[in-house]
Amino acid sequence: MRKTLTRTCVASLGVLAAAGTAAQAQESVFVGHLMDITGATGFVGKEYGPAIRDAVAYINEQGGIDGTMIEMDSVDYAYEVPRAISFYKKWTQQDMVALQGWGTGDTEALISFVAKDEIPVWSASYSGHLTDPTGKNPSTQKPAPYNFFYGPSYSDGCRALVQWAMEDWTEKGGEGTPKFVHTGDNHPYPNAPKEACAAYAKELGFEVLNPVVVSLKPGDFKAQCLTIQENGANYAYIGNLGPSVVSLFKSCDTVGTDVQFMSNIWGGDQKTMEAIGPTKRSLIFVAANAFWGSDAPGMETVRAISAKADPSVEFRTHHYIRGICTAYYMKEAMAWAKANGGITGPNIKEGMYAKQDWVPEGLEGVCIPSTWTAEDHRGTMTVNIYRGTNDEGDVHIERVTQTTLPRRDDWLGW
Repeated sequence: MRKTLTRTCVASLGVLAAAGTAAQAQESVFVGHLMDITGATGFVGKEYGPAIRDAVAYINEQGGIDGTMIEMDSVDYAYEVPRAISFYKKWTQQDMVALQGWGTGDTEALISFVAKDEIPVWSASYSGHLTDPTGKNPSTQKPAPYNFFYGPSYSDGCRALVQWAMEDWTEKGGEGTPKFVHTGDNHPYPNAPKEACAAYAKELGFEVLNPVVVSLKPGDFKAQCLTIQENGANYAYIGNLGPSVVSLFKSCDTVGTDVQFMSNIWGGDQKTMEAIGPTKRSLIFVAANAFWGSDAPGMETVRAISAKADPSVEFRTHHYIRGICTAYYMKEAMAWAKANGGITGPNIKEGMYAKQDWVPEGLEGVCIPSTWTAEDHRGTMTVNIYRGTNDEGDVHIERVTQTTLPRRDDWLGW
């Protein structure tokens, strides 16, 4: 499948060409790509997964990694961890040099595998558990030296939301102690920031209520809405996404629950607000890049990638754009690796440390400047917070603030 140049054996001389020269001459490298199109997170997986694939296709069209093509196998694993592990094992037999991953469950399950195999991963899971490469923080579950992602962690996104909520409470003249509640499925993805965010909410002065379990699958959540109402929650974090968020909104509108919902980076977007329908409540949510329609210089590249993939598409969510940012960080790390010994897993990892406050070339103004180090894989502490509304079918999304959190040592890996 791969067409990499091998070391040339000169039998008559009994010597091998230098391995470094062979690495420099790679014609192609293989990257595995896990997508969820049909599973529980397919609502946003259908936006992000194709973005990775489309970006890589465009990169190859533009000459690849300084002449080296990226061969990518994109598969729909339907959000099933055993299938993800099976594909991973298959790909390691194909000399995979990097992995574009997806979910929290599978990404966390593969932490030790990718570290042992020295295969860098860019996941669409932003679990704080993936951010400590050395395991120096006692709160870290496993050191994750080969795990990367673009954007704030789920924990840092939630921390920024509760920080906004406390400011909102004060600005609105709230009396007494505001109450915060976490909602989401009992699953690695919604649970990832639960403890970390609750600790920061308490630190800020919130009363933290017992979490309310809400399924990732859409359903009738009136009972959960009544629980939120009876407990007096003022601000509720949503750890789910898409159809589940829509169901929660509609259920709480039906029973008249008065609470401000705040969502993780996957839970809020144009399509979700459209599906919610007319509502008097707003959704505050996290984002990590420019939105479609922005006049940022780098949107020219985004539009070119989208048009090349499907010229009939007139709109892309911020999830699609975030996927492009992710693919381009991988591209530039590979370019550094090629210039410094060859495109191998360890060299690609070192390439992620080569720059500071880094935006991939061609995506200026689109991606948040990011820095990864061998001690800290939190690429950014900057969080964009948006508000989505649907007023009689008129959907409006606006940025309400951008905050940069402190890079606290006790938050690393948590």
